[in-house]
Amino acid sequence: MSGAHARRAAGPRKARSSTTGKVDLGTEITASLVVFLVALPLCIGVAVASGVPAELGIISGVVGGLVVGAVRGSTLQVSGPAAGLAALVAETVLEHGVVMLGVIVLFSGVLQIVLGLVKLGRMFQAISLAVVQGMLAGIGLPLMFSQLYPMSDAKAPGTPFENIAGVPGLLADVAADPQAMIAAGLGVVTIVLSFVWKKAPGPVKRIPAALVAVGIGIAVAALPGVDVKTLQVGNLADAVDMPGPEQLAGLADAGIITAILTFTVIASAESLFTAAAVDRMHTGPRTRYNTELIAQGAGNTVAGVLGALPVTAVVARSSANVQAGARTRISRTLHGLWLLAFALLLPQVLALIPISVLAGVLVHSGWKLFAPEEFPKMWRQDRGEFAVMALTTLVITATALLEGVLIGLAAGVVLAALRMSQAVVRQHIDDDTARVVMAGNATFLRLPRLIEALEQAVAAGKPRIRLDLLGVTHLDHACRTQIDEFVAQQRGAGLRVELLMPDLTGAGAKTPDAKVPETPDAKVPDPNDPHPAPGPTAEWFYLDTRPPLADDSPSPTPR
Repeated sequence: MSGAHARRAAGPRKARSSTTGKVDLGTEITASLVVFLVALPLCIGVAVASGVPAELGIISGVVGGLVVGAVRGSTLQVSGPAAGLAALVAETVLEHGVVMLGVIVLFSGVLQIVLGLVKLGRMFQAISLAVVQGMLAGIGLPLMFSQLYPMSDAKAPGTPFENIAGVPGLLADVAADPQAMIAAGLGVVTIVLSFVWKKAPGPVKRIPAALVAVGIGIAVAALPGVDVKTLQVGNLADAVDMPGPEQLAGLADAGIITAILTFTVIASAESLFTAAAVDRMHTGPRTRYNTELIAQGAGNTVAGVLGALPVTAVVARSSANVQAGARTRISRTLHGLWLLAFALLLPQVLALIPISVLAGVLVHSGWKLFAPEEFPKMWRQDRGEFAVMALTTLVITATALLEGVLIGLAAGVVLAALRMSQAVVRQHIDDDTARVVMAGNATFLRLPRLIEALEQAVAAGKPRIRLDLLGVTHLDHACRTQIDEFVAQQRGAGLRVELLMPDLTGAGAKTPDAKVPETPDAKVPDPNDPHPAPGPTAEWFYLDTRPPLADDSPSPTPR
């Protein structure tokens, strides 16, 4: 067994061994407290950024822990309201109102459960990495600029481009207002702490940076003469708004259906992409993608019934869970219990938190989603994928999340099709013959090149044209139709046209137009050759890895 195979074989055994033995309950409880401390400011900040009461963010965090966390989809992944969906939720609330949010989240959850039951969870892994990174960047960039305004106790103008264009005016306003400068300073301190806190010495760095920033913000806001905006928190039970018949009637609205589909696709993709990332952080059991999709659907169904924010898996909470030493689902489930207890027993503490600190937390989250270092990396690795990634980011920023993802997916498909359509077309002019030789996959994407070669063959003015397609492994309908029409037209004009076609039927029969070449330099491939050219029954996606045909070679010959 080779080393690579040995490592693959040993992988599952290693994963199982890390979970055997007695569960350390103390470690699981400690990990759950760490996740709770990371999740608390994020839950509140996402709710504020989404334009809904802070209590709805906490409710979604509780659902992410107690509902999603209890299902055996992913062992260490932690779910809750995600910063990546904040802009989409804010747009939806602005268009349809908070009362319709529960209906949209509810039916998104039901649809996720259906997708999981029909085992489409793995489907999301087939999405191009360039589209995924472009989607995350397209979420992160607008999130950063939108949160610069609440970070300064101001109101954002509106669209992402308006928010970006308004930054110089925002800076001028902050410089003229001492209280706004204090709020902005708290936000900047929060961002700086988020970047550098992991370098703190010893056990200090185990305290989440966001929690440290919240503590500093509460202390500064309590100082005499400081008047910054703080969180407005109400009763958790009063925030629950279960959808009624009037809201359910909104399902007849095409805009609501579109929102449900958008939430389903984006929330599912974000959760399953996060699962793949979290699996790389530990050696424990791997994620069961279909089960995890059902778990996320169950969480969103419950969140929708309660009228709360959509739930997805979140990298920040999940990585904190792994780093805290968690090994089972206990920690992620308990963190939901701590959120519930804190909101019920200590709601007055939440009202002391400056909004600018929460906005700073989200600016940092937006930067992590944007991940600017990924753009030059993608440029160096694959410029075609870089174009797809950049296009996805720009379209999401300019329009909306769904449109950007759809255009990105379309661009990824076109790029893949172009790369799979590896057809070589050559022209050769002899004494009395104009020859066109084609090899590889002849699809409609190469049709312009084929037409150009055929037109040049006619323009040569020779009495005979030979079309040699013996090296073609796939000939789609568009190319075949063009060739048939060309042959019929030129024969009708009195030219002698020889068409050498491969047997793409796999039956060994010759096509009506196929003729055995008369010259020895255009020989038919020998079926007994141990190294033949791509055979006539090659699959459509077969790529011919041989060098391009030499200019003096009339047809692809076996080697």
